Amino acid sequence: MTTTTTAPATVASALRRLYLVRFGFALIWAVVLFLTASSIGPVSATLLVIYPLFDVGAAVVDARSSRSSRSALGLYVNIAISGIAAVGLVFAVTSGIPGVLRVWGVWAVMAGLVQLIVALRRRDLGGQWAMIASGSISTLAGISFLRQAAAPHSSLSNLAGYALLGGIFFLVSALRLGHNADRNTGGSN
Repeated sequence: MTTTTTAPATVASALRRLYLVRFGFALIWAVVLFLTASSIGPVSATLLVIYPLFDVGAAVVDARSSRSSRSALGLYVNIAISGIAAVGLVFAVTSGIPGVLRVWGVWAVMAGLVQLIVALRRRDLGGQWAMIASGSISTLAGISFLRQAAAPHSSLSNLAGYALLGGIFFLVSALRLGHNADRNTGGSN
């Protein structure tokens, strides 16, 4: 009985820390991208490639802490999708903002669907409604980015907003995971 109680608590604790890191990264990334969003320069190009690579790293950490859970397969799929997106963005930044929006849009749709599935499988951990919402919004935002790519004057600023909103969802989920852990253990922290 201790094993079944400890495993979800350990996963929830690891997720909480990871989600807090993801929030901080998304906040800083979004601010810097927003300041450089008018064109693709060295800073914005680097940021665009780093974001999916950070997602790969976060999914690797998540998969290690969730090895025995049903969500691990989805995390491995996310690692592959985000890795492919990073490679695609390396090429897309040389073709201009519409190319970036196309690659980012496809990535947002696919990663959003995976995030939605993983969060649905983790509902018993608590704090996952924010991840369910985030996956759903990511999917819709990806479609929006694909449409924006066809616009005559597209910008990268919407990607900054997308990352910031995603970061807020990670923060909310981290706070809920912490609240649920305190409630389940009877702690007051």
